[in-house]
Amino acid sequence: MLDEAAEREQQMIAVALANRKRPEMKFTGRCYYCGEVIPKGNFCDEGCCHDYERLERANRHRRVA
Repeated sequence: MLDEAAEREQQMIAVALANRKRPEMKFTGRCYYCGEVIPKGNFCDEGCCHDYERLERANRHRRVA
C-alpha cells in the first residue's frame, strides 16, 4: 500500500514538472551566447544556439548533483 502511494506521488511530481511553464527568452538585440548584435531572434547562428543549450544543460546537471 505504501509502495503504491509513493509511486502515485512520483507520477504526480513527474506530471507537474513536465507541465510547468518554462521561462521564455526575451529578445535583447544580442546573441545570448556570444553577445554579438543581432537584428532578430536570440542567437547569431545555429552554432551559438547549440553551444548555449549545451552550456545550460550542463548547468542544470550541476545544480542537481
